[in-house]
Amino acid sequence: MTRLPQSAQLTACPVCHEPLDPADNFCGGCGADLSAAASAAVSPGGTAGDPRRTARHLEPDAHRPAPPGTPSVPGQTALPPTGASGTPGPSDMSGTSGASGTSGATGTAGPTGPTDRRRVCGACRSGMIDDDGYCEHCGHAQPRERDHMEHETPGVAAVSDRGLRHHRNEDAFAVSTTTQPDGGPAVLAVVCDGVSSAARSDEASTAASAGALASLEAALAAGTPPREATHRAILDAARAVDALAPSGHRAREHRHHQQENAPACTIVSAVITGELLTVGWVGDSRAYWVPDDRAAQPARLTEDDSWAAQMVAAGLLSETEAYADERAHAITGWLGADAYEVEPHTAAFQPDRPGVVIVCTDGLWNYAETAERMAAVVPSDARRRPLETARRLVGYALDGGGHDNVTVAVLPFPARSAEPGAA
Repeated sequence: MTRLPQSAQLTACPVCHEPLDPADNFCGGCGADLSAAASAAVSPGGTAGDPRRTARHLEPDAHRPAPPGTPSVPGQTALPPTGASGTPGPSDMSGTSGASGTSGATGTAGPTGPTDRRRVCGACRSGMIDDDGYCEHCGHAQPRERDHMEHETPGVAAVSDRGLRHHRNEDAFAVSTTTQPDGGPAVLAVVCDGVSSAARSDEASTAASAGALASLEAALAAGTPPREATHRAILDAARAVDALAPSGHRAREHRHHQQENAPACTIVSAVITGELLTVGWVGDSRAYWVPDDRAAQPARLTEDDSWAAQMVAAGLLSETEAYADERAHAITGWLGADAYEVEPHTAAFQPDRPGVVIVCTDGLWNYAETAERMAAVVPSDARRRPLETARRLVGYALDGGGHDNVTVAVLPFPARSAEPGAA
């Protein structure tokens, strides 16, 4: 997720001189913390010169499939909603995330942190890995289990990847299939994107996705209508993120107090119940509808809480002008103790044909922004192969530059009841 540019923005890493983007908090070449690198680079005792902090590590590309061809970008259309409102667990640390839900499997991206089990370095095979994830002998950064995660359960699959430019993965997802009181299935997906200018944003996205999924499962199992359950789940997620703020925390403006402000993230969710599709969101993570029949119109189902969206809605700028501005992706809504009053957005749809719902962070949609372009990069067999589709979409973003963390969930509509494939 991008943010407003800060004063004295670095254009190149002071440690390895790798070119930087305005949104980079860590160097993509050496992993240096850019919030401290400038001052550390001129200090003989600075940590930026520590070889433990300058060793580069990127995940092998074996899991990154080749993207489909680059499509054209026609104009965007909207799927008419049945209505829209502008108002209002434990993490698995394996590479393929998953946990047991109340009545279905869930997949949640968990935080990376110290471990009680010492590991041998995968680079030199002799040193041990410290709590920060670096080899005590050769200084190489080790792959973290959150760098790439996949999960599939009947009716939904999700994949999350650190990307090529960020030092860690601050996205998270949670997916599940549960049962309603009438015995019908409910397929759920929650995707969250940690705000880069916030402290512990990886914890925020994990808390929000897990909290929202638990809330949705409980509400739907109790017979709560999906729209109401979605609204309630976003507020529950907001409370979970608020609880991460230190005691006595005072609200701060993110772009002026990086790493001093409260953990924060965006959220988007999708729920499929029978013939009804319900989405909810705060921030700029999105949901798209892509029909199997590519002659039919796809649609973007959410509207961003962002500077660009505000400018377009107010008629002050065209969409092209707004999204060309460096402030375009500065968000105006998020979850966290520094947020203004959280106002969940919800909408319900009744698609009249089979298709898939794509729920994703801006790490994907930055490379396929319009509904038509998203539809063009979604494989034609997406409804039959949701996990492979999610992998291909992540690969498409990585091959496009991978400038941000990338997370996508794919939900076939109507809901599948088949057994999941290997995750």
